[in-house]
Amino acid sequence: MTALEIKHLNYRYPDGTEALHDVSLTIGEGERVGLIGPNGAGKSTLFLHLNGLLPERSSAAPAVHVFGTPVVEPHLSTIRSQVGLLFQDPDDQLFCPTVGEDVAFGPQQLGLGEAALSARVARALEQVGLRGFEQRPPFHLSRGEKRRACLAGLLACDARLLILDEPTSDLDPRGRRELKALLRDLPVTQLIATHDLELVVEICPRVIVLDHGIVVSEGQTTDILSDESLMLQHGLEKPHILRHTHPH
Repeated sequence: MTALEIKHLNYRYPDGTEALHDVSLTIGEGERVGLIGPNGAGKSTLFLHLNGLLPERSSAAPAVHVFGTPVVEPHLSTIRSQVGLLFQDPDDQLFCPTVGEDVAFGPQQLGLGEAALSARVARALEQVGLRGFEQRPPFHLSRGEKRRACLAGLLACDARLLILDEPTSDLDPRGRRELKALLRDLPVTQLIATHDLELVVEICPRVIVLDHGIVVSEGQTTDILSDESLMLQHGLEKPHILRHTHPH
């Protein structure tokens, strides 16, 4: 099944700046795909379209479909329960006094009973390696733990498509390692925007390059990231992890 399908998506900001130009891409269910490009490439704008935070105004032919459903009213509440958006700064996402309340916030809106709710929170925390953290205040967590708590909140809602914005930024090496292992093991479709190209090489078999709001290239991660001229052309560098491998 197709998790995400985008056909000819265009977007201009109110000031006339073109942020996305004719963007088309498809992600199959269960895929983990990297989205790379220089700053200002349009990655964040693209993400805001995927759960209807920037819904399309004309829905004659909706450009974005998630699991076959167009991202337009009246489907937005369904879409938002399926698409989990992990912001770059976990502090933008954690706002309750305890981790347990934070993780419960989303599923609570689904009207679950108390027992079902606490089972779901416990399961999500277990999935992200934060078992027993229910009573911890989020501001006592490390950066990596905060990010995992945010992820638990998305998983508790049964999100089927995770949209991750710079998930490893500001993490120390151990936090990066733990998050990488976690994302690799999650059986959920993932689209990961990141400048951490080593992460892309290690966990994303496929990558999409976005620059000036245009998809300039997509394909197997090792092929795209080994193409030095393509990378330099779009403000990127071949990651060290690929520098020591021989060309095919």
